[in-house]
Amino acid sequence: MSPVGVVRTALPNMDREAKDRYLLVIQAKDMVGQMGGLSGTTSITVTLSDVNDNPPRFSRRFYQYNVPESLPVTSTVAKIKALDDDIGPNAEMEYKVIDGDGYSVLQIATDRETQEGIITLQKELDFEKKSSYSLKIEVTNTHVDSQFEALGPFTDTATVKLVVEDVDEPPEFSSLLYKMSVSEAARVGTAIGTVSAHDPDKSNNPVRYSIDRNTDLERYFNIDANTGVITIAKSLDRETNEEHNITVLAMESQNPAQVGRGSVHISLVDVNDNVPEFPMEYETFVCENTNHGKVIQKISAVDKDKPPSGHHFYFSLAPGAGSNLNFTVQDNRDNTAVILTKRADFSRHEQAVYFLPIVIVDNGVPALSSTNTLTVRVCSCDDEGVAHSCNAEAFALPAGLSTGALIAILACVLTLLVLVLFIVTLRRRKKESLVFDEEKDIRENIVRYDDEGGGEEDTEAFDMAALRNLNFIQDVKTRRDVTPEIQLFSKPPHKMSPENIIFGEFIWERMKSADTDPSAPPYDSLQTYAFEGNGSVAESLSSLESISSASDQNYDYLTDWGPRFKKLADMYGSPKDSANS
Repeated sequence: MSPVGVVRTALPNMDREAKDRYLLVIQAKDMVGQMGGLSGTTSITVTLSDVNDNPPRFSRRFYQYNVPESLPVTSTVAKIKALDDDIGPNAEMEYKVIDGDGYSVLQIATDRETQEGIITLQKELDFEKKSSYSLKIEVTNTHVDSQFEALGPFTDTATVKLVVEDVDEPPEFSSLLYKMSVSEAARVGTAIGTVSAHDPDKSNNPVRYSIDRNTDLERYFNIDANTGVITIAKSLDRETNEEHNITVLAMESQNPAQVGRGSVHISLVDVNDNVPEFPMEYETFVCENTNHGKVIQKISAVDKDKPPSGHHFYFSLAPGAGSNLNFTVQDNRDNTAVILTKRADFSRHEQAVYFLPIVIVDNGVPALSSTNTLTVRVCSCDDEGVAHSCNAEAFALPAGLSTGALIAILACVLTLLVLVLFIVTLRRRKKESLVFDEEKDIRENIVRYDDEGGGEEDTEAFDMAALRNLNFIQDVKTRRDVTPEIQLFSKPPHKMSPENIIFGEFIWERMKSADTDPSAPPYDSLQTYAFEGNGSVAESLSSLESISSASDQNYDYLTDWGPRFKKLADMYGSPKDSANS
């Protein structure tokens, strides 16, 4: 068996916190170390493991932190940390409060990641009530080795002082919610109640009051800026708005930016200021063949008021209708009543409609009443009491509206309709007149004859004798496209020409007349000279281009010889070159 080398500690107490690692070089020799023997070496690293032999310790015995009194609840006030030379689980610590007057205000917890003690705020701070708090904090190891307990306690303590700093705070109201009530009949200027606020700071600056108008858009209330007394600024109506919720603002006179808010709930006390009335417009009818004591309608009432003991209505006929021989009212004593007939056999031809005035009285203080008219129509009914037909006028006319009044209304409506139609017609004619005037200003002018001739109609459309004999004085005719300002005399007549140039001379004459006419428009115009008879395939002759006249302006007319004169050209001969100019 080979010998074994054993490595042992040379010192009685080794401290990992002082040195946690050692490097050893081991040499082994044979021949028991005698001369001539061989040797070998190796390295050994010795690492010391940690034991919990060091307690946690605070670096200071006293800690002080300043915080504003406006710091929100659950906010972190401070962080403290104790030191422990051990590592790993042996360095884990626990913090707790063991004494101090801030025990109910502050709380400490351990951060497992950083091993810090986190102090947080549990209640609101108030500098005016208490300006400082103190805590005694204890820290201890979570894991303690029993063999090292003799070294001493593995805990440590420190004192933490929290100094509260004063902050300028807004005014505070003496109550979170003020409840007030006032009669809806109270006059303007009546005081409803008082709100109170004060400056919580030591300076105790004066406070001024106002109403947040976003909560009182109608400006029903006012408040005294110095005393906080709320008064009525506008007449109140419980039926319109039963409750009012407003916000009162309290502002420091020295620092207007500091504003406190208080809530005020105002309820209106009801007064009997509304009369009872029918809840609807009843459609009541009575059959012609009805019997005495027949119930024809059940009625009730409504009232906008809200009495404390609830509504109670009383029904009766109006004083003047107490001797009514046709109908009567029976009060059921349950806020309803029924209408009964006092006779039988009604006739719609004798009287088609009955108006029954009914008085309704409430139980308010003072009691109010109103007279409501119930319209009863007489109808023809079957044996089951189902109405088949009633007087047409009774159903068509509203209560209290006579036939003459309805006719007058219809006459007024018809008159208005006629007046409106008359105005619309005038406007339309005026518009058409404007359009006609505009058409007169159109610069393109076309002379058009809507007959195609044929037979004797050719003599009306074109004088053939004038073509054969040009020795007559041609009358200057006014152009149809414009109104001439100067009348021209005709030119001297031409001598007799052969028939083969009749058309050429005729066209030439017409073109010269158009060129020298000072009233001719400064734009192209279509000159129509003749038309064929019915069924002719010839088209109209037009002048679209011609030679320039002697005037300052250029007028281009082109004479287009087409198939329209083909038949005439065959009869009298073709025109010469003068017709093509």
